[in-house]
Amino acid sequence: MAKYTFVVMTNPVAGKEDEFNAWYNQNHLPDVLNVPGFVCAQRFRLADVQMGGDASRAYKYLALYEIETDDLAGALKELRARAASGEIVPSDAIDMKNAATFMFAPITDRVMATEVRRPHRAAG
Repeated sequence: MAKYTFVVMTNPVAGKEDEFNAWYNQNHLPDVLNVPGFVCAQRFRLADVQMGGDASRAYKYLALYEIETDDLAGALKELRARAASGEIVPSDAIDMKNAATFMFAPITDRVMATEVRRPHRAAG
């Protein structure tokens, strides 16, 4: 079975961050995970420390969904159908106009640090 990672970057509507997080955690994640093919999800908040200093902070929140299916188009069609029918409950606390979504397919197996440990190399 093929595996995918669905990347969703979002922000709350100004003044509705608590409502946004409560809706996302209590309603939206379970709603999406009830769609066949969606097997798990995890949310993240942008860390205060970024590589390269004060990086652009276009998105404050990230959700990663793992999908396992041999019919990705069908899984996404079902997700859209449930959203259109109201089965996936929307919230006015999310800034949908500026949300970004991306679907990724793995090109390598997971690589663990313990599998590739080597001595530190000095710059030459």
